[in-house]
Amino acid sequence: MPSLPFDDDHAPLYSLGQVADMLQVQQAYLRRLDQHEVVSPARSTGGQRRYSRHDIMTVQHVTQMADEGMTLIAIRRILDLEREVRRLRQELKAAHARLSEQG
Repeated sequence: MPSLPFDDDHAPLYSLGQVADMLQVQQAYLRRLDQHEVVSPARSTGGQRRYSRHDIMTVQHVTQMADEGMTLIAIRRILDLEREVRRLRQELKAAHARLSEQG
């Protein structure tokens, strides 16, 4: 049986209004995050923002950092560094796996 879009954490299923209601934030706040390239949701064919569950979790993380007094520029940098750490960990894991296969 094929997987459904709601099984995919990256499927853009939620509208701006739905996410704002879910997270109890202003729609303008979500637009601002997009304008500052902090969280960039997908767009529908009509150009409306569509958020995935992954996007929503990122908005929650961003909101927590903003509540702690961090600027959007700092938050964007932190998110970039977190992505880089995840990528490097995957590379390290793959390298360990290759070494295990060889020895």
